[in-house]
Amino acid sequence: MRADVGGGDPFGRGDQPRLSWWLPPGAVTQHAYRIVTDDGYDTGRVESADQVRVGVSVFDRSRRATAARVMVWTELGASTWSDPVELDSGLLDESDWSAQWVGVAEDQRPEKGLRPAYWLRARFELTAEQAADGARLEATALGLYEVHLNGQRVGDEELAPGYTQYARRVQAQSHDVSDLVLAGENVVAVLVSDGWYRGQVGLPRAADQYGTDLALRLQIDVPDAPIAGPADPAWLSVVATGPDWRWSTSHITVADLIGGQREDRRLVDPSLHTPAYDDSSWLPVVPREVTAAVVRPVAPPVRRIEELRPVSVARVGEGGDHQVVDLGQNINGWARLSRLGPEGTRLVLRHGEHLGPDGDLTTTHLDVDVPIFPEALPVGQVDEVTSAGRPGDVFEPRFTTHGFRYVRVEGHPDELTPEDVTGVVVHSDLRRTGWFECSDERVNALHEAVVWSLRDNICDIPTDCPQRERSGWTGDWQIFAPTAAYLFDVLGFTRKWLRDVALDQRADGCVANISPCPPIEGFSGPVGHVNGSAGWGDVVVSAPWDLHEAYADASLLRELWGPLTAWVDYAARAARDQRHPFRAATRPEAADHEQYLWDAGFHWGEWLEPDADLSDFGAFAAQDQGEVATAYLHRSAATAARIGGLIGADAAQVEHYATTAERARAAWQAEFVRPDGSLRTATQAAHVRALAFGLVADEHRQAVADELVRLIEAAGTHLGTGFLSTPMLLPVLADHGHLETAYALLLQDSEPSWLTMLDRGATTVWERWNGVDAAGVAHESLNHYSKGAVVSFLHRYVAGLRPASPGYRSFEVRPRPGGGLTSAHATLESPYGRIETAWRLDAGVFTLDVAVPGAATAEVVLPQGGTHRVGPGRHTWSESLPTL
Repeated sequence: MRADVGGGDPFGRGDQPRLSWWLPPGAVTQHAYRIVTDDGYDTGRVESADQVRVGVSVFDRSRRATAARVMVWTELGASTWSDPVELDSGLLDESDWSAQWVGVAEDQRPEKGLRPAYWLRARFELTAEQAADGARLEATALGLYEVHLNGQRVGDEELAPGYTQYARRVQAQSHDVSDLVLAGENVVAVLVSDGWYRGQVGLPRAADQYGTDLALRLQIDVPDAPIAGPADPAWLSVVATGPDWRWSTSHITVADLIGGQREDRRLVDPSLHTPAYDDSSWLPVVPREVTAAVVRPVAPPVRRIEELRPVSVARVGEGGDHQVVDLGQNINGWARLSRLGPEGTRLVLRHGEHLGPDGDLTTTHLDVDVPIFPEALPVGQVDEVTSAGRPGDVFEPRFTTHGFRYVRVEGHPDELTPEDVTGVVVHSDLRRTGWFECSDERVNALHEAVVWSLRDNICDIPTDCPQRERSGWTGDWQIFAPTAAYLFDVLGFTRKWLRDVALDQRADGCVANISPCPPIEGFSGPVGHVNGSAGWGDVVVSAPWDLHEAYADASLLRELWGPLTAWVDYAARAARDQRHPFRAATRPEAADHEQYLWDAGFHWGEWLEPDADLSDFGAFAAQDQGEVATAYLHRSAATAARIGGLIGADAAQVEHYATTAERARAAWQAEFVRPDGSLRTATQAAHVRALAFGLVADEHRQAVADELVRLIEAAGTHLGTGFLSTPMLLPVLADHGHLETAYALLLQDSEPSWLTMLDRGATTVWERWNGVDAAGVAHESLNHYSKGAVVSFLHRYVAGLRPASPGYRSFEVRPRPGGGLTSAHATLESPYGRIETAWRLDAGVFTLDVAVPGAATAEVVLPQGGTHRVGPGRHTWSESLPTL
């Protein structure tokens, strides 16, 4: 059994835990269930087949921490009780906080990127009875925080409280600290640093985006009377941030997420965690006025997930004055260094993705060199540590993150070994749910590179890259969310992020390019006019729908109904009220269909096709992107109509969006389709979109697909798509009788292609198709998951697995073998249980094995067309198959 939280709004109002479980092995149908909690909640026997996101209304009071279990009745009889899942409501109301917001008084705020982490500290006493009764710690901050209680770190979350739209809301974390408190005197000490709140963020490296002053709010509560039964106990705050707290600078002399972290280990003083420590030289904290709502998290936290040992360490440079560490894998996180040298040794660690021809680290491809800035901005990612000379001392910079495979260590007097350096992989602790492998190891390596790209870009929000920008670009998740759902449970993660997308949305419905959106990149910033792009803002429509398909969570559709319809209305108004200057000049009298032709405003368009030239950004911005934008207006309006029908929205409103969709489709056809059914826009991307979005008439679909193949062949059997249509390229080919062309593109090993990335050393997916060119020169980010959305083709077509109803209660298995593959195997831990599909081709005989979980059904379509409908259990089919 698993639990998630949802059903409310961005401020947590209405959120409740929902439980999901799998049936016992061998069970086919659930007849009833019963849910109980340790503190007395009991549904009794409920006659229902529901087993996915069953609401449990136990967040009825603050600090309610309990464990839930379920038992079910099936045709096998009553099950045993499930393992427990922990539920914790945290603090639900502002009145539950006794702690004040406090901060440090900086006489002169250091420059951005050069600000330290601060200690905030207090002592408190507990009676023996209080220490024995249990204790809860509640904490949040504007900035990053890390709590230490009596010298022990509290929890294992990293980068808490996480990244949200701090102008509106900030998350708080709850911890049971019963095992850390002592009878008598206790010390709580908290490190606080800039983080996303006031540190450098985004492409502009702007700081102080959400505020200029750090703030902390923390309290430790104990029961004011013994807890007995389900009654709400009284709680007493034994310590809470307020005027009695004191602060000082720390051994972390610089802490910036982008710039890096510096430490002077000589300043580490463990005695500050003891009651006897003299903090009289510390300064009293100052109160802070904070208006942001404090909310309970709905997504898994960021944690240290994995550790990698380097594959090599080599001396490079003139005289070998520095050493380059190769982890063998591009990651997001940091490097832990365990041998720091004699006292006073100053070490510099530079992080990057690529080596130059001399074997030394190069990061110039990651520098921010764009026309809107007067000079290039360095990528950052530089850590420094000064050794205290203590045996066993370790440098681990937990208030920054880096996107890197290589670390250049400067200043170390000794020869480093792989045992001295550890790559620490850091990202949101999402549950892995999907796997794929096949007989071609190149394809397996591609799949693994995509998984790593996703892992490196799910550090609390879905980022574009983990080094250069680290921003929550809406377009990237718009195209990748369906693929992500084949690999990890991204429901809570996406819900948390979409709540900030909704809060960032302008009153007229325009969606920001980035969420959480720093003001400098928002609507009132210097580049405010580039917000509201088609294909980017549409994430507020597509992501809720895609995740409902994967997880059967209609609550997300209901929660986002207002924002998604506001976006469609915004796009429709833009189409009605504005015209592109070029079209207005060539056709002064607007045609009737232009009421639904969205061609004005700024749009990123297809973005980064192989031959894209962005050297003149002004010329790019002036382009007519009506083909792209009108296509998305059609798709989003049609999706809104489907969502409205599903959630029971007003019938007139549903009809309005259905009409908008049809008229946008008609406008697209009138403008971009010739009388013979061919497209006026002779790009692969336009043809892919036309087919994937259903924009062309049925009688012309095959001809458009055939023309797409001709365009591919004219490019030497190479793709020519960018961000938006690449995920749909292979599927539309397969769906229109061109499976062999889809496989040819998948397995193409010359530029531009996916396998070229691997041949040139990639362990993650590149932003550009020529991320590393034939001369070995790197270009921009080498860690963008967007083009990796191709792996959905591996799961949906090669393995053949796709949902037929939301959450895979019914699903289809329709493998499409080809490309010389002789086997493929995919696994998905769906909401109803583990699904497996595995096929092999041996001596002309095709054999397919399918595992269907309890309560689910599958329609299995074999390559020769035979169809079988089956229920729970393992099933096998074989048939002769002509040579592929």
